[in-house]
Amino acid sequence: MNTLTRAQLTEAIYATVGLSRHESADLLEHVLNRIADALEAGKSVKISGFGTFSVRQKGRRIGRNPKTGVEVPILPRRVLVFRPSQMLRDAVNADETTPAPKA
Repeated sequence: MNTLTRAQLTEAIYATVGLSRHESADLLEHVLNRIADALEAGKSVKISGFGTFSVRQKGRRIGRNPKTGVEVPILPRRVLVFRPSQMLRDAVNADETTPAPKA
């Protein structure tokens, strides 16, 4: 399984949009910072046709150390949740004989 990196995204912006590599990197950095800032502020980020990022509060609960079996408190925390759009789910789950729907 390959991983899509920030550098690869920057290169794709450069090749597709026609900005310089430096401008492409700045654009990507700005978009990612805006998304991160919104999530840090507790807002949801919805990208049409892709999915929704949101922050969810998890409450305090009791966990268990798997080695010793001792109960351990797990403190409340915020977790990042991604819910893919139906279009993205369909594209990911499309088998090779069925083309994914066009956006």
